[in-house]
Amino acid sequence: MNKLVIDVGGTFIKYAIMDMEANILSKGSVPTPMDSREHFLNVLADLFEEALPDVDGIAISLPGNIDSSTGYVYTPGSLWYNANTNVAQDLRALIFDRTGKDVPVAIENDGKSAALAELWKGNLAGCDSGVVMILGTGIGGGIILDGKIVKGKNFFAGELSFLMKDVSKKGFDECLAHACSTSALTKKCAVAKKIEESEVDGFKVFEWLEQEDPAIHEVFNEVVDAIAGTIYNMTCILNPERVLIGGGISKQPRLIEAIKEKTNTYYDSVPVPMPRTEVNVCKHFNDSNLIGALYNYSLLYE
Repeated sequence: MNKLVIDVGGTFIKYAIMDMEANILSKGSVPTPMDSREHFLNVLADLFEEALPDVDGIAISLPGNIDSSTGYVYTPGSLWYNANTNVAQDLRALIFDRTGKDVPVAIENDGKSAALAELWKGNLAGCDSGVVMILGTGIGGGIILDGKIVKGKNFFAGELSFLMKDVSKKGFDECLAHACSTSALTKKCAVAKKIEESEVDGFKVFEWLEQEDPAIHEVFNEVVDAIAGTIYNMTCILNPERVLIGGGISKQPRLIEAIKEKTNTYYDSVPVPMPRTEVNVCKHFNDSNLIGALYNYSLLYE
């Protein structure tokens, strides 16, 4: 039977009816409610009712630190109203009240969902270990070890935004979210060009790079260096088979090649032979969280 699969973002909720092989049969989106949890849960319940009778379960990708075995959200990301609540349990109860159906609900963190998508049907398929770095507003991510997602004691594993670029300094400004996310890149480029941040996006950055703009090259190299240094450190800590770079900006071949080259300079800088982690791009982009959420559902219920 098909499932309703939902990817909750800070602006839109993307949803799809999918079969258990991750084929998308239909899809759409609605605005993400920011006013209340009641509104949020009712929007999800509406989507389920609209999908009847074609679905019998719900898989969700959601921001926050989440116990996917229960659906409990500890910290909620931008959706403040989900803090310290059991979204899966409460959505299931609401749907039962509205429809009389006891529907299974599975929820996983969005970064971990992206990693699960790559493990199941992407560029980590067949890998025993790997790391996914999603470059966006921050840096989402997921860690795979022994063929399984690593969650950590407090479900915080893979929150790469909070890794510090320079541990001799402290504070969020030193974290990778401010050093090498897509938002960091565009903000730094806006400063370099002395224009408003709203005038810069990823496409514009790579247009300037093609024009050999020296100020933009300097910013780009700084961002790439932070990503490469992180991959080097991951090699020392995890020794993964592969690191995948995701997010819309990762579609730019120039970025991936620059990261590979810079990472090799880190390996070359130490006086012992270093294992070199393969760096590649994610296979899935816009639908990765949907695919990973569905895989999480299958692990929990199938």
